[in-house]
Amino acid sequence: MRRGLRPIVGTTIRAVERPPCARKPITITPRWSDFRRRLIGRCITGLDRVGKRVVIELDSGERLLFEPRMTGLVLLADPPSVEHLRLLVQLDGVASESLMYWDRRGLGLVRLLTADEFQERYHSGDIGPDALKITVDDLRARLGASRRAIKVAILDQRALAGVGNLYASELLFLAAIDPRRRCDQLRLADWQRLHQAMIDVLELAIRYEGSTLSDGTYRNALNEAGGFQNHHRVYDRAGEPCAVCRQPIERIVQAQRSTFFCKQCQGRSRRASGKT
Repeated sequence: MRRGLRPIVGTTIRAVERPPCARKPITITPRWSDFRRRLIGRCITGLDRVGKRVVIELDSGERLLFEPRMTGLVLLADPPSVEHLRLLVQLDGVASESLMYWDRRGLGLVRLLTADEFQERYHSGDIGPDALKITVDDLRARLGASRRAIKVAILDQRALAGVGNLYASELLFLAAIDPRRRCDQLRLADWQRLHQAMIDVLELAIRYEGSTLSDGTYRNALNEAGGFQNHHRVYDRAGEPCAVCRQPIERIVQAQRSTFFCKQCQGRSRRASGKT
C-alpha cells in the first residue's frame, strides 16, 4: 500500500470528504471539523509505514495514518464498491486526483496526529520493532520466555510489528516450526530459521504486492489484485497436498484465527524437542 501511494508525494490536499455510507462508520480522529481544517491546503511531503499502518507525512509536521485492519484499502483508483467508500481526499498535482479509503467491514481507522502525538503513540513502546528490521537476538529476547504458542506470539503487534495471520502461517512453514510450539521451547537454531523465514516471506509478499484471496477483498493502490496468493505454501490450502512431503495441509484455530500447517514438515521440530 505504501509503495503504491508514491505518486501523491508533492501534491496538495484540495478537499476532504466523508461520502455517505449506510454501513458501520469507521473511526476518524480528531473530530471531523478539525480533521478537515488541518488537512485542507497541506502538502504531502512523504510516506512511511508503522507495522501494518500506512503513514502520510504533511508539510505541517502532522501525520495522516491509515490502519486498514481486516478489509481496509488505501486507493488511488476507483474503489471496489461505492457503498463502502469511507474517506475521499482530493488532490492537486497528481494524475489520479484522489486518495481514497475504502473499508467493507468498517474495522479500520484513520488518525490525524501531531508529530508529538505520533511519537508518543507509535514510538514509545506500544508498538514492537518492525518485522523487517528486528534482529534475531531482539526477537528471541522479546518472545523467548513466553509460554504462548509461537504462531500466537508473533501476531502480537506490541512485541513484533508487521506480521499478519496469513504470513505467520507461511513463515512458520518455511522455518519448519510447528505453530503450536511454545516460544520457551524453541532453540536458538529455531529462532534463527524463524527470523530468516520472516524476512524472506515478507519481502517476497511485498514484491508481489500482497495476497488477494478468494473473497477478492485485498487490492493494491490501483485497485488491482496482488500476486502472492499464487505462492502460498500452506495458507488457505487445507486438505491439499504439501508441496514438500505430499501430506495434506491441516487447519486449526489458534486465538480465534485460522492456522494452516503441514504436520509432517513442521512436526519435526516439535518431535526434536521431545513433544508429540
